[in-house]
Amino acid sequence: MFKTRLLSGIVLVIVLVVTVGTGGPLLYGILLTASLIGLTELYKVVKIQDHALGAAGYLAAIGYYVLLYLNRMEYAVPLFILLLMLVMAVYVFAYPKFRAEQVTMAFFGVFYVAVMLSFVYQTRELTDGGVMVWLIFLSSWGCDTCAYCAGMLFGRHKMAPVLSPKKSVEGGVGGVIGAAVLGAVFALAMDRFAGASVSPALCAAICGVGGAISQIGDLCASAIKRNHEIKDYGKLIPGHGGILDRFDSVIFTAPIIYYLSVYLG
Repeated sequence: MFKTRLLSGIVLVIVLVVTVGTGGPLLYGILLTASLIGLTELYKVVKIQDHALGAAGYLAAIGYYVLLYLNRMEYAVPLFILLLMLVMAVYVFAYPKFRAEQVTMAFFGVFYVAVMLSFVYQTRELTDGGVMVWLIFLSSWGCDTCAYCAGMLFGRHKMAPVLSPKKSVEGGVGGVIGAAVLGAVFALAMDRFAGASVSPALCAAICGVGGAISQIGDLCASAIKRNHEIKDYGKLIPGHGGILDRFDSVIFTAPIIYYLSVYLG
């Protein structure tokens, strides 16, 4: 199991480096595909992936990405109003086939997966996006690793004892500090070896905030799984689960890094 997880993790990192490093249409296409797969994983939890409610969500996600690519985001709000009307129409005209929870998930999923993940692409498209986009992954996956280590060494107080008994407050704090340190080191490395001009203090602050938010994203994904008594969202990534299992913290971190980069950078 460990070998499988390690090998698939290495492949994932290689794909990440190539796609995020290249950016542009390649990253856009990969994120659109990942969003649709993640949306399918979420919809399977409430069993709407093959029904009209799921179809409405898929169409809205694709429509959102089209608007993003065309830089016509002024139409995003009308798109989501249309999505809401559509899922409610399916709800009432197919009644009592669907439950209110399924209708809510159809609408929520487009925001939770497609919109939130799209901020990886939006961050990459910023002026300094080639550098700042990596803070998304440093603050989420770096925080997770540092939190695990700090929790093993110093963990005493449970962060969410019912939802995730192994996570501790000390581990959470260690994760945030670790993410901040990684952000500063990354900025220094970029300045030294890549000729970038980014502030280590700024990157440390952004990664620290991102690390704190990433833990909420991780716990949210776990809460949904526990509510529906499933272990993983999918099996796409051997040893890691599905898209939502591997990118649960990235989903929350990406928008935060984007807006912090815009307003503080």
